[in-house]
Amino acid sequence: MSVQPAPPRAAVPSTTVFKDDLFKGKVLFCTGGHSGICKEMTRALMKHGADAYIVGRKLEKGLTAARELSAATGRKCFFSQVDVRKPDTLKEAVNKCIAEFGRIDYVIAGAAGNFLAPISRISENAFKTVIDIDILGSYNTLKATLPYIRETRGSILFVSATLHFRGLQYQSHVSAAKAGIDALNAVVAVEEGPRGIRSNIISPGPIAGTEGVDRLTPKGQMDKANRIVPLQRLGQFGDVTNATIFLFSEAANWVTGQIFVVDGGEHHTTTSLLPYPDSVLNSEQTDGMIKARA
Repeated sequence: MSVQPAPPRAAVPSTTVFKDDLFKGKVLFCTGGHSGICKEMTRALMKHGADAYIVGRKLEKGLTAARELSAATGRKCFFSQVDVRKPDTLKEAVNKCIAEFGRIDYVIAGAAGNFLAPISRISENAFKTVIDIDILGSYNTLKATLPYIRETRGSILFVSATLHFRGLQYQSHVSAAKAGIDALNAVVAVEEGPRGIRSNIISPGPIAGTEGVDRLTPKGQMDKANRIVPLQRLGQFGDVTNATIFLFSEAANWVTGQIFVVDGGEHHTTTSLLPYPDSVLNSEQTDGMIKARA
């Protein structure tokens, strides 16, 4: 008789583990906080008492997100339209955050860009765009907020990934960008630790309902995507947000310079759900998944 995997556990609500007012009086500044994982990370901190200032490139989407987050949590949330590649727009948003709240305790550097493309079909400009958004954007975010998190002895969390832990086809640009963020984090931890600042990475694996999973999971392969994860399911937003709450909390006040992987063990068991080596030898088989980038 074959042995079946144990039923997977669902992500638990943060309020069953952490105090409701854990971040009362604290302020979060988050890039990319108007959508996806970063929006849910922002929601989690607000749910536990923090106020937030989120930034992103899409004005209407950002304003809507700020209103929604405020209504859902009862906390204050403001939005500014920002391109993280442009330091002046970030500094302006940070100044507005300080004018509104008077402080910044936590920073999430989460703005990112991604698309599928093999090295042979990605232009220098497209490669540079991802590098600029991810690495330069993270650096600019750090520089703009650093004077204020020094004042509060705060904490910064960079959002990375797990795909660069191995060679993942069609992701050279993102792999290089995320590896750079990981390296930046280590230096920040060393340089700013003596000033009381903590710097860490959160590296989500495949999270259900995100654009990344939708793009990288071929049609009809969702069951395989779940089964290949040691804990037998794709991640949920709650898995990432619970880790975020921990890393910003005083429970983690001796944790810095770390890469905190939240992936159910997935990076140990798989390289890609794309057919290999067919996907690299006969890339026309996956043309429908590739977006042309100039």
